[in-house]
This record gives sequence, structure tokens and C-alpha cells, in this order.
Amino acid sequence: MHNIDIDVVEMTLDIAKYVINRITNTSPELGKPMREEDLKALVGETVTEEGIGGEKALQLFKDVLVKATVPIDHPRHLAFVPASPSRAAVMFDLVTSASSIHGAYWMEGAGGIFCENEAMKWLVSLTGLPEGSFGVFTSGGTAANLSAMVTAREHWRRQATNQGKKGLIITSIGAHSSIKAMAQVIDVDVHLVDSEDRLLGGDLSNAINDLSPEQRQRLFAVVATGGTTNAGIVDELDGVAKVCKKENLWFHVDAAYGGGALAADSVRHLFNGIEEADSITIDPHKWLFSPYDCGAVIYKEPELAKKAHSQEGSYLDIFKDEGARGFNPADYQIQLTRRVRGLPLWFSLAMHGTAKYKWAVECGIALAKSAARMIEEDPNLELVREPGLSCVLYRRKGWTPDDYKEWTFKNHKDGFALVTPTKWKNGDTYETVSRFCFINPDTTEDDIKAILDSM
Repeated sequence: MHNIDIDVVEMTLDIAKYVINRITNTSPELGKPMREEDLKALVGETVTEEGIGGEKALQLFKDVLVKATVPIDHPRHLAFVPASPSRAAVMFDLVTSASSIHGAYWMEGAGGIFCENEAMKWLVSLTGLPEGSFGVFTSGGTAANLSAMVTAREHWRRQATNQGKKGLIITSIGAHSSIKAMAQVIDVDVHLVDSEDRLLGGDLSNAINDLSPEQRQRLFAVVATGGTTNAGIVDELDGVAKVCKKENLWFHVDAAYGGGALAADSVRHLFNGIEEADSITIDPHKWLFSPYDCGAVIYKEPELAKKAHSQEGSYLDIFKDEGARGFNPADYQIQLTRRVRGLPLWFSLAMHGTAKYKWAVECGIALAKSAARMIEEDPNLELVREPGLSCVLYRRKGWTPDDYKEWTFKNHKDGFALVTPTKWKNGDTYETVSRFCFINPDTTEDDIKAILDSM
């Protein structure tokens, strides 16, 4: 299977044709999932002792399997947080895989890591963090948040009085689900501020004052959100930063979704205070047009991350030798083995320039404002709140939760659009509403109008 023969050449050409067709298609088919047993009936056994051949496997993928997936870059895929990788980034993802670069240590991956670091310098510059701040690319927001909180906890535990204690962090109920999941992994408690709206410095102070003396001793970090996944809300980062400084707490900003908006002049002021953070999460595979999986974690003091994450092993000693010295991404996050997942972002930035990125991010913000205007003009619809970054929450007057669900599945089944409901905290209850999240510059106002008309 490692031979280079005519079958490999033909397979390469077939795959190249598929890729070219896919990345030039601005409106791919909106696939929908099928039951596992139905897929099995259609494709049969694909992993066999003798193999089924590349041609057949590729044909099954094109004709059946890919149609049971939802392309994240479909212009009417406005659910969750979609994505829209640039064509340049997608193509260079192929180059990244073909180049077989291990991106953990400079000794093996210097050229690729250099490219990643060039892209990282731009990300860091968007945050306004002080000189010396730097970061590393991860698999996504969960890994980035986890890496940051491990760093924060280990820094806290260097004080002898904190050793052996179970840590505590504070965040809001609007924070991403990965914060609670990450806390379970590192075995720390989470205290939630009971508001899905903007977390203010005063809210944080009140939450800290409400803690018991035992909880106060265990508190080591605060996680603010730079663009909530549900509604695009940016917490009062400057206010939170002041409280963290006063209380000597690690200040982490989860801007996995919203971090792309740091490039947009129209909303950059919403992030004032992010430059005070000890660590920041940004996902380029969300709003900075990279393919999955490309997240990033940035540290104000990278050496603290290195102390927390650097791995020891006799087989790793060579990487510390003078002849191998350089930036080692494995030292700053939870993964040892890693691909150079920042390469597609670097290539796309190098090809298009940062001004194009600013324009593309602003497109999502403009689409959200257009959608809000259309909703306000429709007597059957109503805005739940003003758009947050590129997220729009709205209700169809008179609809029940089942109405939203049935509408979602009908549009998906018809191959028309994927727009899913969510819940919004309204007083002491949660209301089911509909939600848009705009990322893709290929989405048009006509797309939005057609979706709203379908309600």
C-alpha cells in the first residue's frame, strides 16, 4: 500500500478533481443524516481483508456518504457556529497533510512551526496583549480552554497553601459548554453567575462576595466570554479584568467564536479589556476562515504554560539540545502529538492579506444587522434582543417549541436550510426561540429573506 503505481496516480487525479469541484461550489448540496443501518445497507462492507479499491471507496463517499453530512460552509447553514474556510486554506490543508510534518517540536517541524508562528503573531496583535505574549494552535476551543485552565491551576498550586486543594472557577451561565466539561476533566468546581446576559464587573464582585470563606480560598480563575455561542454577547471585559486584578485571580477570556471579531473595526471596542487577560481562546476554524480543526490559546506569560505542560521523557531529551532548540508547541498545551494545524491559516493570510480578513468578518456583522431589520419589518416575527456580533435571536409569534422543531426538520429534509432553535433565559424560565449565526460571506440577504418567509 506504500507503492507508487498507476492506481495511486489515478486515485490522486480523481481526488484532485473532487476537491476542485467541491471548493468551487458556492452552494453545495445540504445533506442530511441517515440511520447507521440505512447507510450500511447502501454501502455494504467497506473495510475487508482484500480491500474494495480506491475507486469504489471514493465513489461510495461521493454518491452516498458525503450526502449524509451537512457542509459547514453552505450559505444557508446558519445553525450552531458554522464555518466558511477560504479556498486557499482548504487547498493548503491538503498540502499540510501531504507534507507529513510533526508539529510538536522545532527539531522536526521548524519550517511549518515558523509559518504557524507568523499567523500567531497576527492573532496576538489583534488582542492588544503586551510584548512577550504568545500562543499555540490547538484542536479547538475545548482544548484551548483546557490548556489555559491547567496553566492557571498549576500556577495557583505553586503556592504551598494551595497544594492539595480542589480549585474553583467562576463563569456565567452564558459561557460555552466546554467550560463545565473542561472543569470536570481537571477536577475543579464551577460557580455560575446566574445571568445569560453580559457579565459585568459588578456581577462578578457580587458573586465573589457571596462565596463562603472556604470557597474564596479555592477560587483561582474567572472565565469571561468574548462572544457567547448562543447570542454573541461580549462580557464587560475591562470590568471583569479590574476585579480579577483586585482579587489576584487568573483572567481567562473564551473568545472561541467571537475572537474573529477582534479584526472588525466596527465592534473592536466591545472587547476593551481583553488586553488584560492572562489567557485567551480563539478558534480560527470558526470566524477566521480556517478548516477544522484549528483553535488557538494565547498567554500573557507563555513561560507559565511551559511550566505546566512541558513533558519529560528520555526520548524527548534531544529536543532540549542546543542543536534542536526553537519554539516547541507541545510545551504550551495539552497535546504532544500534533499536526501543524495553523498552516492553512498562515497560507490564506499570506495569500490574501489581513485587510481581506477584516472585510470578511465585517460581512457576518452586516448580515446580522440586515436580518434584524427584516425581522423587525415582519409582523409575524420579533427580535428577542439586539444582534450580538453575528448572532441573531428572534421569535415567531404564536409558535410553540414543537413548531420550531418541526420547521427546522422540514427545511433540512427539503435541502433548503439548516436553522435550529435554542433557548433564551427570560426571567425564571427558558423560552424556545430561533437563532441565526452568520459566518459565511457567501450568504446573501435573499437567503435570509427566504428562510424568514418559510416561517
